[in-house]
Amino acid sequence: MTVLAPDRTRYTHPDPGEIGRPFRGTIAPALDGETFTETYTGTLGPSVRATGPVLDAGGEVVALVSAGLTVDAIGEDLAAAVPGIVGMGAVTLAVGGLGSWALSRRVRRQTHGLSPGALARMVDYHEAVLHAVREGLLLVDGEQRVQLANDEARRLLDLDGDPAGRHLPELGLPRELTETLCLQGTVVDEIHVTGTRVLVVNQAAARPSDRAAGTVVTLRDHTELQTLTGELDSVRAFAESLRAQSHEAANRLHTTVSLVELGRLQEAVDFATAELASAQRLTDRVVDGVDEPVLAALLLGKAATAHERGVALEIDPATAVGSTGIPGGDLVTIVGNLVDNAIDAALGGEAPREVHLAMWVEDDRLEIRVEDTGPGLSEEDAGRVFERGWTTKDVAGAQPKGLGRGLGLALVAQAVRRHGGSISVRPGSGAEFRVSLPLRVPVQAVR
Repeated sequence: MTVLAPDRTRYTHPDPGEIGRPFRGTIAPALDGETFTETYTGTLGPSVRATGPVLDAGGEVVALVSAGLTVDAIGEDLAAAVPGIVGMGAVTLAVGGLGSWALSRRVRRQTHGLSPGALARMVDYHEAVLHAVREGLLLVDGEQRVQLANDEARRLLDLDGDPAGRHLPELGLPRELTETLCLQGTVVDEIHVTGTRVLVVNQAAARPSDRAAGTVVTLRDHTELQTLTGELDSVRAFAESLRAQSHEAANRLHTTVSLVELGRLQEAVDFATAELASAQRLTDRVVDGVDEPVLAALLLGKAATAHERGVALEIDPATAVGSTGIPGGDLVTIVGNLVDNAIDAALGGEAPREVHLAMWVEDDRLEIRVEDTGPGLSEEDAGRVFERGWTTKDVAGAQPKGLGRGLGLALVAQAVRRHGGSISVRPGSGAEFRVSLPLRVPVQAVR
C-alpha cells in the first residue's frame, strides 16, 4: 500500500528507496474524489491496484492511498487454489452424478420403467379414454377425497367444475350415496336416486402394486331404463288386471247361467246387471274424468288389481284431468307408485280397506291426492319416506326394514322435482300424499 500527496509524492512504499519519489500511475479520478481500479506497471512490476482519496473535515482531498497486488502474486494464489477447485468440482460432479442416477432409478421404478416418451403417450391415452368413456368414473383416496372425476361422472352427479381435491361430503350428493361412497366397501350394481337421475353404482378397492389406495367408483345412468321398467310394470299390472277381470267375468257368467238353469230368471238378471253397472260406473268415471289415455288405462288396471287384493280403489267423482303435457311415463311413475303404496298400506289396516284418489286442475297445476285407510305414518317416517331404501314392508329373510327396497317413492319424488312440482305427506292414521305439478300445455276441457 502506498500513501501519497496530491502532487504524487510518496509518503510510504514497500521499497523504502521509493519514498519521496513521484507516484507512477493515474491519480486524476482520485483527485476528483472518486475511488477507481486499474492495471498498471509500477516499480514492483505489473499490478492490479485501487486508488482513492483521503478527505479532511471540509471534504478537501489532502492525500491519496493506492493499494494493489502484483500480477505474479495473483497468479501464484490462483495456481495454489486450482487443485482445491478441481477437487471440489470433481466431488460435486460425482455427488451430482450419483444423485441423478438414484433419482433416475426411483423415477423409473415409480413409472414402471416407462420412458418419457412412453409416459407422455400413456397420459394422452389416459386423458382420451377418460373423456370418451360413457360411464362415470371417480377415483377416491383413503381420506375420502376425490382424486379424479371424468366428464360423465360430473354430468351424472350434477357437479359444477372439477371436484378433484374435495372431500365426498362437500359435493352435495344425496345422503345415501355419500354414505355408500364414504364407507369405501365393495358395491355391486347398487341403485341410487339423485335429484334428477337413477344411477347404478359399482365400487371396488383400488390396490396398485398390492397396496391400498382408496376406491374406484363407476356410475351408469339408469334413468331411462327405470322409466321403461316402470311402464313395463304398469303394462304387466294392467295385463294381470285383465286376467283377473276375465276370471271374475267367467265366474259371474257361470253364476248367471246357473241361476237361469234353476229358473231364477229375475235373480239372474239382477245379478248380471248389478255387476255390469258397477264395472261400467268405474269405467265411465275414469274415461270421462281423465283425458290422458295412459293414465286412464293405469287407473282401470289399478282398480282391478286392488279389487283382486281386497282393497277398494275409490276415484273421486270430481276427478277431471285434460291434456297436461306431462310425459305419460312420468305420470305412470307418480300415480302408479302412489297408488301401489296406498294399496299395500291399506292391506295393513282394518276393514274396510280403501284407497281414495282425486285429481284435478287448479291454477294451471295438476293436483293429485292419494289417501289410504292403512295404519299411517309417524312424524319421523314422514320425514324419511322419500329417501331411497325407506320402506314399511317387512320381507322375510330379506334385509332389515328400510334397506334393499323402497325405491318407488324415491322415484316419485324425483319425477316431481324434475317437472318443478312439489310433494308432501300427511302423518298420522291413514297417510295422505299430495302432488302438485305445473301443466306443460294450456288447460283443455275434459269430456
